[in-house]
Amino acid sequence: GWNKYGQCDVQGWRGIAAIAAGWRRTVGLRHDGTVVAVGRNGDGECEVDGWRGITAVAAGDWHTVGLRRDGTVVAVGNNRHGQCKVDGWHGVLAVAAGYLHTVGLRADGRVLAAGSNKEGQCNVADWQDIVAVAAGSHHTVGLRADGSVVAVGRNDDGQCSLETWRDIVA
Repeated sequence: GWNKYGQCDVQGWRGIAAIAAGWRRTVGLRHDGTVVAVGRNGDGECEVDGWRGITAVAAGDWHTVGLRRDGTVVAVGNNRHGQCKVDGWHGVLAVAAGYLHTVGLRADGRVLAAGSNKEGQCNVADWQDIVAVAAGSHHTVGLRADGSVVAVGRNDDGQCSLETWRDIVA
């Protein structure tokens, strides 16, 4: 693919357990819980060298998020909209990163969100029984334990019109 910022320079990576791709950046989670990143680093979004004990990574447009083994969350990069304000998060099982927002799924099935809420993409406080989350550019999606799906945020192309979805597993 397009490699102007070196985001495709991963040929030397070994021991990778998971990956994430952001805007002009690629992030890799190693089996040992450390993280590597290549590509655009204009806002510090690739400054993950010191991360340890990470179990999952997510890449937004200008920020990178890591889920620690202890259920806390770390984020680096552009924080102009508060998308990296995740210091107080705990009990988190999964993370997702959108354009200018970050989403965390807690062990109790509740969802946390930080960052830009211009389109309502962070309006997740009342969600319950969620088992998976995803973050788009301006919307957030949650999968409920019963297989139904909820979504908030920009819906100008129908990306949040998921009310009829049933029996979804991922």
